[in-house]
Amino acid sequence: MEKRYVPAMVKDEQLIQKRRDQMVKSAVKLFQEKGFHRTTTREIARASGFSVGTMYEYVTSKEDILYLVCDAVYDEVTDRFNQLLDQSLPAAERFEQMVTALFQVMDEMQEEVLVMYQEAKSLPKESLSYVLKKDESMTADIRKVIDECREEGYLTLDEASARFMAENITVKGHMWTFRRWSLRKHYTLEQYTRLQLDALLSK
Repeated sequence: MEKRYVPAMVKDEQLIQKRRDQMVKSAVKLFQEKGFHRTTTREIARASGFSVGTMYEYVTSKEDILYLVCDAVYDEVTDRFNQLLDQSLPAAERFEQMVTALFQVMDEMQEEVLVMYQEAKSLPKESLSYVLKKDESMTADIRKVIDECREEGYLTLDEASARFMAENITVKGHMWTFRRWSLRKHYTLEQYTRLQLDALLSK
């Protein structure tokens, strides 16, 4: 899965990364407030602290910025998730930790994840395909833990059921973000996590 190359006029890689990080943070807030299509490049540049001319030294279009947003969000979600996992735990504890870690990251990055899923449809076909593969990669990380728990005898699932469980856990994580306006009225994150774990493990 190869990242799409985003051209830049500047040659300093550290400066490119710094400026693009600024754009991503500003764009997330603006896309959340106004949506991708109603946000202008001028607004993104201003919120990032530089002129439109300067911005175009680091990207070629607003679609480039949306791609960078989606790519950065997925990378951070994946990094945070994997940092919370402890491979030394017994299978039962590792499974619970995996679900808890995913939900925790979804809670911490709810604004970014919401923007990414709402606006990714506006990406060009090639970029959207890359983003969807990143999504599949995240589910694959979950599936890896499930398969380890199957091998250790904690989960008795066939191949199809294991695949379905991985997809189901991914959706349950997103549910905390997409349905937060309703769920938070009734549950804390801890309560939500416990209920979902009980549902996942019920026979």
